[in-house]
Order: sequence, then C-alpha cells, then structure tokens
Amino acid sequence: MNERKPLAELKAVDWDMIVVGGGITGAGVVREAVRRGCKVLLVEQADFAWGTSSRSSKMVHGGLRYIAAGDIRLTWHSLVERERLLREAPGLVTRLGYWFAHYEKTFPGPWVFGFLLSVYDLLARVRDHRYVARDKFLEQMPGYREQGLRGGSRYTDALVDDARLVLRVLDESMDEGACVRNYTRVEAPLLHAGEVIGARLRDLESGEAVDVSCRTLINATGAWADRLRSSIAASKRVRPLRGSHLVVASERLPVREATIFMHPDDGRAVFIYPWQGRTVIGTTDLDHHDDLDEEAHISRQEFDYLLRAANRQFPGAALVDGDVIATFSGVRPIVSSGRGLHPSQEKRDHSVFSEHGMITVTGGKLTTFRQIALDVLRAAAPRLGIVVRDRGEAVFAPAPQDRLGARFGRTAQRIHELPAPQEQALLPGLDYSLAEMRWSLRHEQVVHLDDLLLRRTRIGLLCRQGGEEFLPLIAPLCRDELGWSEERWQAEVKRYQQIWQRFYSLPA
Repeated sequence: MNERKPLAELKAVDWDMIVVGGGITGAGVVREAVRRGCKVLLVEQADFAWGTSSRSSKMVHGGLRYIAAGDIRLTWHSLVERERLLREAPGLVTRLGYWFAHYEKTFPGPWVFGFLLSVYDLLARVRDHRYVARDKFLEQMPGYREQGLRGGSRYTDALVDDARLVLRVLDESMDEGACVRNYTRVEAPLLHAGEVIGARLRDLESGEAVDVSCRTLINATGAWADRLRSSIAASKRVRPLRGSHLVVASERLPVREATIFMHPDDGRAVFIYPWQGRTVIGTTDLDHHDDLDEEAHISRQEFDYLLRAANRQFPGAALVDGDVIATFSGVRPIVSSGRGLHPSQEKRDHSVFSEHGMITVTGGKLTTFRQIALDVLRAAAPRLGIVVRDRGEAVFAPAPQDRLGARFGRTAQRIHELPAPQEQALLPGLDYSLAEMRWSLRHEQVVHLDDLLLRRTRIGLLCRQGGEEFLPLIAPLCRDELGWSEERWQAEVKRYQQIWQRFYSLPA
C-alpha cells in the first residue's frame, strides 16, 4: 500500500468513481472497479476497517441459519465465496470445524440438523459433515455440558483476520492503480442540477479541504450510510445492530474447533471458537443507539450474557471477569424491514440503490463482499460506460504460502528481506514480529498508534491492557518510520490507552 497522497493531488484528477468507506464493502468495490479500467479513489473518515470490518465475528461462512429461514440464494452465494476465499487466501482464510451438540428432547435433533448440513454441503460442493456419539463428541469438546448429551454434529466454515482481509484487498487494488486515503472525510456531496458530481473532502489531520469531481459517488459507509444520504434523501434505510464479543486466554477455555449452541436465555445462537491463540465468545445482537462516531463497546448486560452462556456450556471453566483479556463490538448495517422485527430476525441481504448520482450499498455479509461489489458496479455501469459481468476472476493474486504471505500477499517477500534480522522473531505469545510492524508503519498509512495495534496487527485484542508491555519495543519503530518525537509518542500512547480502556476493556 502506498503512502497517503496530498489532498491537492486528488483535485487534479477527474475520477470515474469516488468510494466513501474503507471497510470490506468499499475495498471490494474498489478492487472490482479498478480491474475494469476505472480511475477510482477511496476515502475513509477514520482508519481502514475502523468500523465493522475490524470488529466482526471473524467468520467467513455460508450462514447455516439462512437455510432454516428459507434463504437458499444467500446461503449459496456465501458458500461459493467462502470456497473461493479458502482457495485464494490460504492462511488468511482458514477452514475450521464447527460442532453442534444434541441433547435429549431438544430441537433440532441429529436427523433434522443432518439434513440441513447435507443441503449446506451440496450448495458448497463439499462433503464435510458428520455425526458422532456422546463419547466421541466429548473427546473433541472436553468439559462440555454432559447432562442429557446424545452426541454432536460437525461441519466446517472458515475464520479470517477481518481487518487484514480489508488491507490486502486495498493493497492489491492500489497495485492496479487505485488511490486510497484514510482520515479523509466527505463533508458533503457536490451537486449540479440536483445530481451528484463530486464531493468535498477534508483531511482530518491537517484540516485541509478540497472539492473533487467524479462521475459517480459510491456510499459504502455501512452503518453511516443514511448520514451521507441525508443531503439528497430523507428516508432512512439502515438499522444499526451491535454484536459484542469476549476474548479469553486459551488455557482458561481451550477449544480446538468452534462450537455453536443456543443461549439459555433467549435461544439465540452463540459461538465459542479459537482465534489467533485465544478463545472468542460471541455474539450479541442488539439495536445500537450510541453515537456512531465513537467506537462501539460492550455493555455490562452483553458481557454477563456471554459469560453466562460460556459457563453453562463449559461448567468446569467457571469463567469470571478477570479471565477476559479484551472485548470488541461491531455495528452491523442491517437494512431494516420496517416491520419492527427482533434484531436476529432481520435479513442479512445487502441492498444497492441509486439516487441522483449517488449509489448507496449497505447490509450484506463480509463473506459476500465480491458479489456485493459486482452489484454496485452494475448499478454504476450506465454512468461509467462499462459492462459488468462476473467472469470469476480471482480476488487475490498468488502469494507465498507462509504466515506473512497470508497477511501481506505478494509483498511478503520484501518483509522477509528487511534488515535487522532480530526483528523477524515473533513477539512472546503472539504471531507478530517487529519486522511486519515496521513494514506497516512504512507502507500501510498508519497515522495513529491504534491503527497499528488494533488493525494492522491485532495485539490490542490479544493482550491484557492492549499489549502495553510491547510499547517499549514499538517506540523506536515509530520514531524511525513516522518521525515521531518523544512528545508525539507519549501523546499517541495516551490516546491508545484511552481508546483501549473505553472500547476494548471490560465494561464498568
């Protein structure tokens, strides 16, 4: 990824498309547009993946419950894209077993669940599920609740580092000519005769503002979509829903694969799964009424809800507050049905609508970001003079089959070749090195310390107190690569610690 271009340079270009929003949806649109020859600019008002795309449940999945709800088309699209990402991004997207326990006199039983899994596998064109009896299940899930247990069904889906997925898509888009810029806000669309012809951009670090023209403006801001639309449309489409998670040490709740079960309070699905050497418990599903410009954070009610679920399924774990390393919460941009449904009953389909030269896309799933992008381009095609067909191109270019290749794609070898071999070693208890942090500081538009510790790496989610023990090692890198003075470093540390304590720690 290249460094942030000066704002004045953006004004000099007649852009075919300006994409607003640096999450996975915006990244996917840029990727598909630039490979069709469009001049594309993406701007993000915070950091790339700052919103939902760094705080999702980390799952690349088909959505088994969508079959039960009769939404076969969404499940099929999701499974096709799941298999594509597993092929094209090995190591970044990894297949994982999911277990569902069956208990006496509870629904669904093994036969009904097995039928759903047969349909799931058929749509994915894999044969990847089985049922095992009680003892075999407990071998796979030691410590699981035993009373009334009959056995368990296993199927597979996948996990991902969601923020790194966004960064890798953006990086490959920039290799093909796209321009992307974080901490750049769209102040307002520019209108002529009632039609959008550009946008006023403001650099949130310098305060500088410029007017930039484009043939079409893509509103890919997720939960913020109605805010950008408000200048041209009064109706509201988005229902922000919050999903929260707990991260605990793997030794306190050791799971080799994921388990899905129904919460005893309300029957909602809850997952417990391994991720980057830790165990994650999630997720909730609540209407989010807080300020969208602040990071979402878990409530005490959600915290207790998830802890109670984990302790019921793994009664021997006896988890308490102090076992939780960190929390994270994301806001899903669900397209509201307007019928007052419970949050879990709202559909996860995406919607694309065109209004006076602005194309808004919202809703949808991380897994289907490529399909969503193609639908956006089809809506924009008349203004761009292009024909959009799904030719099945790879999302990612071939990359080295190693840890860095999974995260950084084609540039991984250049990280291996960085001087200072001592920086290549992994940090204690983590799967990150100082070398890759140096690379991110140099090439991935890191503006603040939280960009590095919460999104370029996930140290802030994996370590107590946000990984403050590693700050003395990181300080010299920031001075070398970003030119930070000691005063700037201390200010960044203070900013990061305030963000972590408020949005990623345990609730009061």
